Amino acid sequence: MSKSLEELALTEISQLLHSHGSVFQPGDQVSKVLGVLEETGRYEAVAAGGGKFGIITIHDLLGVDQPQRTKIESIWSQIGTVRPSANVLDITEIMFKNRVNAIPVVNGEQVVGIISQRDIISAMCDIPELSDYQAKDIIPPHIESVETATGVAQARRTMLDNGVNHIPVVKNGRLAGLISAETIVHLFITPGSKTTRGDRSGVKMTRFPGNVEGVMDDQPFTVPPDASVLDVLCGLRDSKKNVCLLVNKENEVHGLITPKEIISLIRALQPEPELQLYILGITDEDFFERTVAEGKIIRVVQKSLRMHPITEVSVRVKKQSVQGERTRYQLTARAIGPNTQFNATNEDWGLMEAFDGLCDALDKTLRRSKRERQKGPRRGRRRQNPHLKP
Repeated sequence: MSKSLEELALTEISQLLHSHGSVFQPGDQVSKVLGVLEETGRYEAVAAGGGKFGIITIHDLLGVDQPQRTKIESIWSQIGTVRPSANVLDITEIMFKNRVNAIPVVNGEQVVGIISQRDIISAMCDIPELSDYQAKDIIPPHIESVETATGVAQARRTMLDNGVNHIPVVKNGRLAGLISAETIVHLFITPGSKTTRGDRSGVKMTRFPGNVEGVMDDQPFTVPPDASVLDVLCGLRDSKKNVCLLVNKENEVHGLITPKEIISLIRALQPEPELQLYILGITDEDFFERTVAEGKIIRVVQKSLRMHPITEVSVRVKKQSVQGERTRYQLTARAIGPNTQFNATNEDWGLMEAFDGLCDALDKTLRRSKRERQKGPRRGRRRQNPHLKP
């Protein structure tokens, strides 16, 4: 059943989750991740250990020369986690703010899945309104390209230096193909012969021989510049490609679209805050899910803005106690308006659990106040006593 873009934005990510497969340890060899990614076709994997969580991506693996001697902890990106109840809009904002394309999803202390940009765009294929958006309006302002005679080693270095995973290959100014980090990783860092599932022995690569023309995808997915975003999404799904090139009639490249550009349409739905929100007592480094928490508090307050003109909300966070890797938090919220003030408190094990309870408490406080205000004294017309003479 088709959804609107706004409906998808408010959908819980639990409905989009893919199985995380193996959860790797920081001390595992990178060769184990290489094997799993090649066999599953995924671009990222989850690593967890010692209370820390992270993601290993194809781009991380692009910089590895000796996967059998390299440990995950030397290349992974340590990031926070989100819960299955977070919605797509909040997750999109987190991805952009933290410059990541995937996030581990945790229920309690258990990894239950992974949500990526590719998972989100897969769900966008059934949104008819995306036919009203043009692909040329979401392309990045500049893309790198290489000639067919460019060496694989140079293309790899360009990807690492510019933080990209795909580069168009041109010949005499015309599109000839596409070289990807995935191709370089699986051809040159992982040996081609089949080995035991989940464990591919790596070999030391001092050189990446050959030119990109010999290993590029010579049939990349392309659309004309005036194609719609829905055309791009359906084409990516049907062709099983991960990137789209915008090409004119002369076969000249006008742009490149990855999942990041497409999900920016969801991020654009993030409303401008109508009130000031402050979360005190914890740093951004320790609070990866700040965006999720802020979004929940703002939505609770916005429901009552018509009745309660609140202009500022402050939340103070205090650590109550620590047991092993678990921390108990006490949260106090104060919602302030020109002539009103509301308070709510909650405490729980786990920061997001405490925030969920705080939002419930604040919502009940605001709704209770609304009901009391609506009751008030009755001011209707007074009924005349029939026994009184005029």
